[in-house]
Amino acid sequence: MSLENARNLSLEEMDKQSFLHPYTALNDHQEAGASIIASGKGVVLTDISGKQYIDGMAGLWCVNIGWGHQEVVQAIAEQAENLAYYHSFFSMGTEAPIRLADRILRLAPDNMSKIFFGNSGSDANDTNVKLVWYYNNLRGKPEKQKIISRQRAYHGVTVASASLTGLPSLHTAFNLPLPMILHTETPHYWRNAEPGMSERDYSKWCAQKLEDMILAEGPETVAAFIAEPVMGAGGVLIPPDGYFPEIQKVLRKYDVLMIADEVITGFGRTGNWFACETYDIEPDIMTIAKGMTSAYVPMSGSMISEQIWQVIREGAPNVGYFAHGYTYTGHPVAAAAAMANIGIMERLDLPKKCADVGAYFQRRLREEVGDHPLVGEVRGEHLLAAVELVADKKTKQEFDESLTVGPRLSKYSIEAGLIVRSLPLSTAISFSPPLVIGESEVDEALAHFTGALNRLTDELVKEGTWKAA
Repeated sequence: MSLENARNLSLEEMDKQSFLHPYTALNDHQEAGASIIASGKGVVLTDISGKQYIDGMAGLWCVNIGWGHQEVVQAIAEQAENLAYYHSFFSMGTEAPIRLADRILRLAPDNMSKIFFGNSGSDANDTNVKLVWYYNNLRGKPEKQKIISRQRAYHGVTVASASLTGLPSLHTAFNLPLPMILHTETPHYWRNAEPGMSERDYSKWCAQKLEDMILAEGPETVAAFIAEPVMGAGGVLIPPDGYFPEIQKVLRKYDVLMIADEVITGFGRTGNWFACETYDIEPDIMTIAKGMTSAYVPMSGSMISEQIWQVIREGAPNVGYFAHGYTYTGHPVAAAAAMANIGIMERLDLPKKCADVGAYFQRRLREEVGDHPLVGEVRGEHLLAAVELVADKKTKQEFDESLTVGPRLSKYSIEAGLIVRSLPLSTAISFSPPLVIGESEVDEALAHFTGALNRLTDELVKEGTWKAA
């Protein structure tokens, strides 16, 4: 396309002509085009036509402090003016990422020792895979390289992290997953537990399935287990009672590392700085991203324990320099944004605010839609939630995929003025608003959602594809 022709296109048409969108039905997009957001303030987004939306997803689970914080913008500008970039290869460094690493480690679990910075949750989990292999090679156990994830997990889209992800759409047509990546049971108590089984018993069952897999593969070959404290894209699945303590018993028994993927849950979303505290997880490696900068600038991190660091440090002379890193590792502008973001979170005590407003949100969500005939389950933790749609509440019968009830409800919610997300492998709708949301905004958001849900119900009845029991 020539520059002259581009000048004559609308922004929507220019998008169709030039921009390959991620996670998009490409044929549909070429017909309908993009919804183009122009600005944001607090929890409200405005598109290029002037229509406003409550952002019920904080972007993609990430804008924890809300939109338009000038303090972060100023920090980015000042750092860019002083030193827009310098690398961290070959023992070089800049001030901002050094101070950021120190600050995050003071918030993290006590056993965390070092942070390696990246650019996204995907590349951080890719780094984690390499760190696991590096660690085991340096301690003389090169055969220990298999990593167990979970069905429906989401850990990213690079070759390694997409393999960790347990969603078939990320594997089909991409020749994935890698053969050393395995997937165990999803801890979906409401859907998968046997009748009469308690959450504790179900957690033990999940742990036993993990142990069975380790034994079948050979414990000497299994290096790590990776899990989101709360499964995000897989359904906002809250761990059943006792789940992680039971899982960690198995991991310790067979010398398997625990990787906690806190990309979504980190930085206040479950009422603590990290969900490892919320769910009694003792990680060997932690993945952080999204809320670290509230997505004002891309940045991620891989945190390793003191145990792993000591093995790496002692083994380093045998392999030479640490041959891993990115051009933008520890980018000073991103680090400055993260420092300002964390400063705002500390000053506003957003983890506590999340706990307080989150309790209100969880109660009001259940009051509004919990008894609705299309709703099978409302689940969540503080400002993370999902509403699972069913064709029959008693039997938990799922809707036929061809009815696209999840995407339709998401679309109707957006048309009403609330951005939510339809999740894959289920008819669940997710919520993850900025941590600065207030009770009145919660009420407004839920009014939009209830209206959209009733609209969907009426349409299904008119179509003859659903009727009340």
